[in-house]
Amino acid sequence: MDITSYIFDILYIFSSTLLYPVIITLILLAVYSLILIGEFVSELLKRKQDPDNLELCCSSARKHILNKDYEKAASSLRLLKQNFLVRSFALSAADHIEKGNILSFEWIVQRQEIKMAKRLEQTRIVATISPMVGLMGTLIPLGPALIGLSQGNIEELASNLMIAFATTVIGLFAGCIGYVLTQIRKRWYWQDMADIDYILDTLEAKE
Repeated sequence: MDITSYIFDILYIFSSTLLYPVIITLILLAVYSLILIGEFVSELLKRKQDPDNLELCCSSARKHILNKDYEKAASSLRLLKQNFLVRSFALSAADHIEKGNILSFEWIVQRQEIKMAKRLEQTRIVATISPMVGLMGTLIPLGPALIGLSQGNIEELASNLMIAFATTVIGLFAGCIGYVLTQIRKRWYWQDMADIDYILDTLEAKE
Protein backbone atom coordinates (compact mmCIF):
# COMPACT_ATOMS: atom_id res chain seq x y z
CA MET A 1 0.00 0.00 0.00
CA ASP A 2 1.48 3.34 -1.03
CA ILE A 3 1.28 6.51 1.01
CA THR A 4 -1.56 7.95 -1.09
CA SER A 5 -3.84 4.97 -0.46
CA TYR A 6 -2.97 5.10 3.23
CA ILE A 7 -3.97 8.79 3.41
CA PHE A 8 -7.21 8.12 1.54
CA ASP A 9 -8.08 5.29 3.94
CA ILE A 10 -7.49 7.59 6.90
CA LEU A 11 -9.73 10.27 5.37
CA TYR A 12 -12.46 7.72 4.64
CA ILE A 13 -12.37 6.29 8.16
CA PHE A 14 -12.38 9.78 9.69
CA SER A 15 -15.35 10.95 7.62
CA SER A 16 -17.27 7.72 8.28
CA THR A 17 -16.90 8.11 12.04
CA LEU A 18 -18.56 11.53 11.78
CA LEU A 19 -21.82 10.11 10.42
CA TYR A 20 -23.51 9.29 13.74
CA PRO A 21 -22.42 12.54 15.47
CA VAL A 22 -23.77 14.43 12.45
CA ILE A 23 -27.10 12.59 12.58
CA ILE A 24 -27.44 13.20 16.34
CA THR A 25 -26.57 16.89 15.86
CA LEU A 26 -29.20 17.22 13.12
CA ILE A 27 -31.87 15.65 15.32
CA LEU A 28 -30.98 18.03 18.16
CA LEU A 29 -31.08 21.01 15.78
CA ALA A 30 -34.49 19.95 14.46
CA VAL A 31 -35.86 19.58 18.00
CA TYR A 32 -34.32 22.90 19.03
CA SER A 33 -35.86 24.63 16.01
CA LEU A 34 -39.29 23.42 17.15
CA ILE A 35 -38.57 24.79 20.64
CA LEU A 36 -37.62 28.12 19.04
CA ILE A 37 -40.99 28.17 17.27
CA GLY A 38 -42.69 27.84 20.65
CA GLU A 39 -40.59 30.69 22.08
CA PHE A 40 -41.36 32.78 18.99
CA VAL A 41 -45.12 32.28 19.37
CA SER A 42 -44.89 33.14 23.08
CA GLU A 43 -42.95 36.32 22.27
CA LEU A 44 -45.44 37.21 19.53
CA LEU A 45 -48.37 36.98 21.93
CA LYS A 46 -46.62 39.26 24.43
CA ARG A 47 -45.73 42.01 21.98
CA LYS A 48 -47.60 45.29 22.43
CA GLN A 49 -47.52 48.58 20.54
CA ASP A 50 -49.10 51.62 22.17
CA PRO A 51 -47.58 54.83 20.74
CA ASP A 52 -49.93 57.04 22.75
CA ASN A 53 -48.89 55.42 26.03
CA LEU A 54 -45.22 55.67 25.01
CA GLU A 55 -45.48 59.39 24.25
CA LEU A 56 -47.48 60.15 27.39
CA CYS A 57 -45.12 58.30 29.75
CA CYS A 58 -42.00 59.78 28.16
CA SER A 59 -43.28 63.37 28.23
CA SER A 60 -44.38 62.97 31.85
CA ALA A 61 -41.02 61.48 32.87
CA ARG A 62 -39.14 64.27 31.05
CA LYS A 63 -41.19 66.96 32.81
CA HIS A 64 -40.44 65.47 36.22
CA ILE A 65 -36.73 65.08 35.40
CA LEU A 66 -36.53 68.75 34.45
CA ASN A 67 -38.14 69.54 37.78
CA LYS A 68 -35.65 67.19 39.47
CA ASP A 69 -38.52 65.13 40.81
CA TYR A 70 -36.83 61.83 40.06
CA GLU A 71 -39.24 59.65 42.02
CA LYS A 72 -42.24 60.78 39.97
CA ALA A 73 -40.20 60.47 36.77
CA ALA A 74 -39.42 56.86 37.64
CA SER A 75 -43.09 56.21 38.41
CA SER A 76 -44.05 57.60 34.99
CA LEU A 77 -41.66 55.27 33.21
CA ARG A 78 -42.99 52.28 35.13
CA LEU A 79 -46.44 52.92 33.62
CA LEU A 80 -45.06 52.18 30.15
CA LYS A 81 -46.98 49.45 28.28
CA GLN A 82 -44.83 48.28 25.38
CA ASN A 83 -42.96 45.19 24.20
CA PHE A 84 -41.09 43.42 26.97
CA LEU A 85 -37.63 44.56 25.80
CA VAL A 86 -38.75 48.20 25.68
CA ARG A 87 -40.43 47.85 29.05
CA SER A 88 -37.30 46.17 30.43
CA PHE A 89 -35.29 49.22 29.36
CA ALA A 90 -37.86 51.58 30.88
CA LEU A 91 -37.84 49.73 34.21
CA SER A 92 -34.04 49.73 34.35
CA ALA A 93 -33.97 53.43 33.50
CA ALA A 94 -36.61 54.10 36.17
CA ASP A 95 -34.49 52.39 38.82
CA HIS A 96 -31.49 54.56 37.90
CA ILE A 97 -33.57 57.74 37.76
CA GLU A 98 -35.01 57.02 41.18
CA LYS A 99 -31.47 56.94 42.55
CA GLY A 100 -30.72 60.26 40.84
CA ASN A 101 -28.39 58.59 38.33
CA ILE A 102 -29.49 59.98 34.97
CA LEU A 103 -26.15 59.58 33.23
CA SER A 104 -26.30 55.81 32.73
CA PHE A 105 -28.97 55.62 30.01
CA GLU A 106 -26.49 54.82 27.22
CA TRP A 107 -25.12 51.92 29.28
CA ILE A 108 -28.65 50.56 29.76
CA VAL A 109 -29.31 50.86 26.01
CA GLN A 110 -26.16 48.90 25.25
CA ARG A 111 -27.24 46.17 27.64
CA GLN A 112 -30.59 45.95 25.85
CA GLU A 113 -28.82 45.70 22.50
CA ILE A 114 -26.76 42.81 23.87
CA LYS A 115 -29.97 41.07 24.97
CA MET A 116 -31.43 41.48 21.49
CA ALA A 117 -28.25 40.21 19.86
CA LYS A 118 -28.25 37.19 22.16
CA ARG A 119 -31.82 36.30 21.19
CA LEU A 120 -31.00 36.71 17.50
CA GLU A 121 -27.91 34.50 17.88
CA GLN A 122 -30.08 31.50 18.76
CA THR A 123 -32.00 31.47 15.49
CA ARG A 124 -29.08 32.76 13.42
CA ILE A 125 -26.86 29.86 14.55
CA VAL A 126 -29.60 27.35 13.70
CA ALA A 127 -30.11 28.96 10.29
CA THR A 128 -26.37 28.85 9.52
CA ILE A 129 -25.31 25.54 11.04
CA SER A 130 -28.23 23.31 10.06
CA PRO A 131 -27.67 23.33 6.27
CA MET A 132 -23.92 22.78 6.82
CA VAL A 133 -24.50 19.77 9.05
CA GLY A 134 -27.17 18.54 6.64
CA LEU A 135 -24.66 18.74 3.79
CA MET A 136 -22.18 16.71 5.83
CA GLY A 137 -24.90 14.13 6.44
CA THR A 138 -25.52 14.04 2.70
CA LEU A 139 -21.92 13.59 1.59
CA ILE A 140 -20.68 11.12 4.21
CA PRO A 141 -23.00 8.23 3.21
CA LEU A 142 -22.19 8.69 -0.49
CA GLY A 143 -18.86 6.92 -0.03
CA PRO A 144 -20.39 3.66 1.26
CA ALA A 145 -23.19 4.05 -1.28
CA LEU A 146 -20.72 4.18 -4.18
CA ILE A 147 -18.83 1.21 -2.75
CA GLY A 148 -22.09 -0.73 -2.54
CA LEU A 149 -22.90 0.24 -6.12
CA SER A 150 -19.52 -0.97 -7.36
CA GLN A 151 -20.05 -4.29 -5.57
CA GLY A 152 -23.61 -4.68 -6.80
CA ASN A 153 -25.00 -4.35 -3.27
CA ILE A 154 -28.24 -2.51 -4.02
CA GLU A 155 -29.49 -2.77 -0.43
CA GLU A 156 -26.45 -0.93 0.94
CA LEU A 157 -26.73 1.64 -1.83
CA ALA A 158 -30.40 2.33 -1.05
CA SER A 159 -29.79 2.48 2.70
CA ASN A 160 -27.01 5.06 2.42
CA LEU A 161 -28.90 7.17 -0.12
CA MET A 162 -31.91 7.20 2.21
CA ILE A 163 -29.69 8.53 5.01
CA ALA A 164 -28.21 11.14 2.66
CA PHE A 165 -31.62 12.43 1.54
CA ALA A 166 -33.08 12.40 5.07
CA THR A 167 -30.21 14.44 6.54
CA THR A 168 -30.53 16.96 3.71
CA VAL A 169 -34.23 17.44 4.39
CA ILE A 170 -33.77 17.76 8.17
CA GLY A 171 -30.92 20.25 7.75
CA LEU A 172 -32.92 22.42 5.37
CA PHE A 173 -36.01 22.19 7.59
CA ALA A 174 -34.17 23.44 10.68
CA GLY A 175 -32.27 26.04 8.63
CA CYS A 176 -35.47 27.47 7.12
CA ILE A 177 -37.07 27.82 10.55
CA GLY A 178 -33.98 29.57 11.91
CA TYR A 179 -33.79 31.92 8.93
CA VAL A 180 -37.47 32.94 9.03
CA LEU A 181 -37.45 33.52 12.79
CA THR A 182 -34.24 35.54 12.53
CA GLN A 183 -35.67 37.86 9.87
CA ILE A 184 -38.92 38.47 11.74
CA ARG A 185 -37.14 39.08 15.03
CA LYS A 186 -34.78 41.54 13.33
CA ARG A 187 -37.79 43.62 12.27
CA TRP A 188 -39.25 43.41 15.75
CA TYR A 189 -36.04 44.51 17.43
CA TRP A 190 -35.52 47.38 15.00
CA GLN A 191 -38.93 48.68 16.13
CA ASP A 192 -38.00 48.10 19.77
CA MET A 193 -34.73 50.00 19.32
CA ALA A 194 -36.64 52.85 17.68
CA ASP A 195 -38.91 53.03 20.75
CA ILE A 196 -35.92 52.84 23.11
CA ASP A 197 -34.14 55.61 21.19
CA TYR A 198 -37.29 57.73 21.47
CA ILE A 199 -37.38 57.19 25.24
CA LEU A 200 -33.68 58.00 25.49
CA ASP A 201 -33.98 61.18 23.40
CA THR A 202 -36.96 62.33 25.43
CA LEU A 203 -35.30 61.76 28.79
CA GLU A 204 -32.09 63.50 27.71
CA ALA A 205 -33.82 66.42 25.98
CA LYS A 206 -33.18 69.90 27.33
CA GLU A 207 -35.63 72.74 27.56
